[in-house]
Amino acid sequence: MDIDGAGTKAAAAGWKAPASMVLVQLFITGMIMLSKVSIGGGMFIFALLAYRSLFGAVFILPFALIFERGKWRDMDWCAFGWIFFNAFIGYAVPMSLYFYGLKDTTASYAVIFINIIPLFTFILSLMFRLETFEIGSMVGVLKIVGVLLSVGGTMVVSLYKGKSLHLWNSILQHQNEHTTKTATNQLRGTILLVASSFAYACWYLVQSKVLKVYPYKYWSSMITCLVGGFQAAFVGIILRRHKSAWKLGWDLNLVTVVYSGALATAGKYSLNSWAVAKRGPAYPPMFNPLSVVFTVVLDSVFMGDDVTVGRVAEEDEVDPADEEFFQEQAGYDEF
Repeated sequence: MDIDGAGTKAAAAGWKAPASMVLVQLFITGMIMLSKVSIGGGMFIFALLAYRSLFGAVFILPFALIFERGKWRDMDWCAFGWIFFNAFIGYAVPMSLYFYGLKDTTASYAVIFINIIPLFTFILSLMFRLETFEIGSMVGVLKIVGVLLSVGGTMVVSLYKGKSLHLWNSILQHQNEHTTKTATNQLRGTILLVASSFAYACWYLVQSKVLKVYPYKYWSSMITCLVGGFQAAFVGIILRRHKSAWKLGWDLNLVTVVYSGALATAGKYSLNSWAVAKRGPAYPPMFNPLSVVFTVVLDSVFMGDDVTVGRVAEEDEVDPADEEFFQEQAGYDEF
């Protein structure tokens, strides 16, 4: 009976890591969708970053006080220096680059660049010897397969464009028309998104170092959010000092800030920190392809972006069956 109980506990523990990473991808999906609408509506990006980070610190603080009571006293200047750098390379830089890239593109396009984070993370982990390249073991094979699938999926979604299938009208039709006008520079947005992915990959490596010098994930995440918020606010005040840029009302912008702070910042950083401590820096990015699926579906439902299907072909090579299907679908839309 004791053996069965131990086996049950081990099985439950084995599911905690992947389940927490699926939750992280759901948090990221909601953050991307809400942020795209808010940024498209004119919200100042650095105000969004500062507010969501400060809200995230507030949400994490109770967990730090309950589960890691008094551990803040163990922080020295070395640990604080790593946390300061962690906030800079893991929040202020990648999120500002990502949001500006999101502003220039669409949510379903921006999310695919999260999938190249595993490639950057895996390469950097090997370079700094934080990961071992055990190609003969099952763990090593799974890591390599996960990286290849992530990068391959990114390339397919980026370059493979078949017929556009419009399945339904968007729920937020007005917001869709407005945000479509804001996606003006695909090339600039792509460069910013790639740079964001590289900076975010560096964060996983820095985070593994932070957990070694200060192994308290709640206090570490809380102070990271707090410092990252002040970093974003400092840059934002330099760029735009007008009060209207920093004003929050009872609208979707406030919902975006609270959601992003509670789930996409506090929840994500805490769960990622825990997963990095348990499974290593290359583990969390392996689940990033899930956010592509979630975002493409929700972006189509709420924002009305078309889902591309079919195959890459010239106009004179269209399959008659495909043509008949799209004509039938067009008839449904008119009806």
